[in-house]
Amino acid sequence: MNYELAIANDADFWLKLDQLVAASNLKIDRPKGTSHPRYPSFIYPLDYGYLKDTRAGDQADIDVWTGSLSSRKVTALICSVDLEKRDTEIKILLGCTSQESQIILNIHNTGSQSAILLVRAKVDAIGR
Repeated sequence: MNYELAIANDADFWLKLDQLVAASNLKIDRPKGTSHPRYPSFIYPLDYGYLKDTRAGDQADIDVWTGSLSSRKVTALICSVDLEKRDTEIKILLGCTSQESQIILNIHNTGSQSAILLVRAKVDAIGR
């Protein structure tokens, strides 16, 4: 794959994520500051929910973390693997700062989980 094609694919990927989010209803079922239903010692540092009527690899709705930025644009994506559950998942990050993205990444890099963070590059005026 050449560099120009890689850039075009990258832009198309983020655009399609934006379109999926825009066409979906966001449901926050675990607000910032609340505890996890099965693990009460875990307190959500940011709002956490899902996109209604979507499907992730686990056959549940696609998970979403929302940050403090006023824009609800897709800022990053978490890809995780969990050896205990024997699955992989993605989490869409909306309006998250770099610090918030790092907090979320750290959450998904504990125990039997490991994750990577895909950060959306800033695009300049000419689209590169």
